Amino acid sequence: MSQRTRRFFVIRRLGSFGVLLMGWLAASLSTVLAVPSGYAPHGTVTIDGATVPDIGPMPTQVPIPPTNLSYAQKVELGKQLYFETRLSKNNSVSCAFCHNPGTGFADARQFSIGAFGTAGGRQAPTVYNTGFIPLQFWDGRAGSLEEQAIGPIHNPIEMAEMHETVVPKIAKIPAYQKQFQLIFGGGASLQHIAEAIAAFERTIVSQNSAFDKYTMGETGAMNEAAVRGLALFRGKARCILCHNGPNFTDNRFHNLGVPQVGPLKEDLGRYMVTRAQQDRGAFKTPTLRSVVETAPYMHDGVFKTLEEVIDFLDAGGGGNSNLSPLMKPLGLSAEEKADLLEFLKALTGAPIKVNVPKLPK
Repeated sequence: MSQRTRRFFVIRRLGSFGVLLMGWLAASLSTVLAVPSGYAPHGTVTIDGATVPDIGPMPTQVPIPPTNLSYAQKVELGKQLYFETRLSKNNSVSCAFCHNPGTGFADARQFSIGAFGTAGGRQAPTVYNTGFIPLQFWDGRAGSLEEQAIGPIHNPIEMAEMHETVVPKIAKIPAYQKQFQLIFGGGASLQHIAEAIAAFERTIVSQNSAFDKYTMGETGAMNEAAVRGLALFRGKARCILCHNGPNFTDNRFHNLGVPQVGPLKEDLGRYMVTRAQQDRGAFKTPTLRSVVETAPYMHDGVFKTLEEVIDFLDAGGGGNSNLSPLMKPLGLSAEEKADLLEFLKALTGAPIKVNVPKLPK
């Protein structure tokens, strides 16, 4: 599916000067990511009476909120801020520190390290395709990418900064001053910082995988083992019950009985947001797009390899009083596990090259 683009003029109210039409700016603004009408339907799959959306090729159009239109200058500013260590209290860590482009926009460490060397209790999830996900963080406590971008800045274990200090720190840098004025018609603010970072993150899309090509009619795009793995994924292995739709996630929260490791004695997950008993120990279903790049796995990074994940799920998950009813022993053979792994490899998208920007001084 080709990406439709359009150029536009920016209209912004600038204080007492009234409404100014910045027509001169339109020529310098690159393409705007169009808002899709939604995923194209690819049918449904029913397993044990549960009917879920079928998997299908990844859309190329990312949903863009009308409150944060995306264009080249804003994305470029967001890219700089994504790599900007001055967003942290001691100028030591950035978004990219835990969501590294070189490791699938995730963290190769089991637990990410914050500004003062403290390890958190969860594994940093990938930024791949987060623009298609309505709720952010493993527990879904943020309702947008903009809201998510602010979270780590204020988190005392992560960037450990405060609104009152981080905004003046960024605002006093002349090159950033010019960019914020150009893009937002005013100075830096925490919301503008978040909007720019979110605009950049919406460009990080895993797509054009071997699976996508296969689904679109290129029958030789996946090898025979991956094709068998696809059938298992949609059938005996029951993966599609949670990993469904084009982004391979139901965007819901499930308790898989994942072993609790790390500094947290007990992580209650989604329950801490909803206080609903059925959410106790439940975590968001992650996308499987480019999943081979984003090890380790699960919310606490307990599994180092996909083979370990497959073995865990084949056994029906872990012992837990609030275990999801979707979890059942699968009885997969060694060959079936190998085929399933080949299919997961076929979900690897086209490489995304992100050059580290030169940051303003």
